[in-house]
Amino acid sequence: MNNQNPPTHKSNTWLKIGLAVICLVFAVMLAIFTFNKISALVSTWEITDLPGVALGAESTPIPQPGNEGEAETNPAQLPAVPRGPTPEPWDGASRVTVLVLGLDYNDWRAGEGPPRTDSMILLTIDPLSQTAGMLSIPRDLWVSIPGFNYGKINTAYQLGEAYNLPGGGPGLAVDTVEHLIGVPIQYYAQIDFTAFVRFIDEIGGVKIDVPYKMHIDLYDDSKGKIRLDPGIQTLPGEYALAYARARNTEGADFDRAQRQQQVIMSVRDRILRYDMIPTLVAKSPTLYQELSSGISTNLGLDEALQLAWLAQQIPEENVLRGIIGSEQINFGKSPDGLDVLKPLPDQIRLLRDQIFAPSGAISTVAGNGADPLELMVAENARLTVLNGTLTPGLAGLTSEYLQSLGVNVQAVGDASEKPYAYTNIYDHSGNPYAVAYLVELMEISQFRIHSRYLPDSDVDVSIILGTDWEYNNPIP
Repeated sequence: MNNQNPPTHKSNTWLKIGLAVICLVFAVMLAIFTFNKISALVSTWEITDLPGVALGAESTPIPQPGNEGEAETNPAQLPAVPRGPTPEPWDGASRVTVLVLGLDYNDWRAGEGPPRTDSMILLTIDPLSQTAGMLSIPRDLWVSIPGFNYGKINTAYQLGEAYNLPGGGPGLAVDTVEHLIGVPIQYYAQIDFTAFVRFIDEIGGVKIDVPYKMHIDLYDDSKGKIRLDPGIQTLPGEYALAYARARNTEGADFDRAQRQQQVIMSVRDRILRYDMIPTLVAKSPTLYQELSSGISTNLGLDEALQLAWLAQQIPEENVLRGIIGSEQINFGKSPDGLDVLKPLPDQIRLLRDQIFAPSGAISTVAGNGADPLELMVAENARLTVLNGTLTPGLAGLTSEYLQSLGVNVQAVGDASEKPYAYTNIYDHSGNPYAVAYLVELMEISQFRIHSRYLPDSDVDVSIILGTDWEYNNPIP
């Protein structure tokens, strides 16, 4: 059995186009339509992934500020970004997060080395709350790039490729976004402009409601500008790309991020409205030949089909959308004079929680039909309770109380400094339901909620008890 030849070229092609279509329409959004159509066809295939580097969960130390893209050390001694083997198979119940990377190959063509990312969108889908989300990340965000000094976030992919790091560009981009947002990212999917345009044309364009008159640049500079008038119209691939990439509006990159999400949802709507999957599958050999070189992912077929089954349960109103915009950044200059966007970590955390825990409020999650306690228990975040007061044994009593409610307390101890006037909670790995539940239960101030991403930590959430909890708690 192990000595059999791989499936025929046609079978491999059909498999890969199934993945290609899923990834091209940004994994989760299109997967909703592929499951019922192709699952029977692929059940006997030997699994073959699209080209891509497998990602793991480790990360590198956070560097200190410096000039953009400047390595901390000699490139030969550059800290690796360990990405490990293929991600753990999805269990069908845990939250799944995918980083979608849109690549601009103008850098490569201009002789400037590997491409930068033209767009970065974080997609998430949660089986527990039956919600999905999109979070757009502006390319000029000034962030810590592991293994390098600070730089624009769109250079992380470029640096990972240029220095040939383990995991390459996708690995360093994922690691950078994990540290910025404070959540683990299991998968990536990258797509270049040519594949994007070709696929949009294949489905007959996308219907877009253009908000105002716009003059936009086509990707092919030789074709100059085009004018889009306000109103609903169907844009071909080249125009849809130009519309999604345009920056010459009042909101600049923030408007651009909204348009990119608008195009994604329009692709989703068109494929659903016209039941296009049978046609796409029939054309799969040709489409694969044309598109496969422009798409790369570490998302396996099994995971894609599971996500498809889940995604078809999620209505459009449960697809939450957000953009890191003017409320989450300050405008500034880099040390070498570049115009950059400097992130406000607390504001980004609040936005993240709105996407990863619907409306960022436990009451809203419950209002959607999900029990906050059940969501917290199912998330199974590992908790440590530290006593920040002068009352001996308070951490132990609190631990017993929380465990009686179903909280997964792993350890108790004393805080390194005492006393704390107020209880503080620290999220180390993106656990919105546990944090929301504990904040509500323990009446923790929004100003005492912290994101401290520690991917190698033995616990997911830490609580330091303060005197506010000491004198006002429901422990029997």
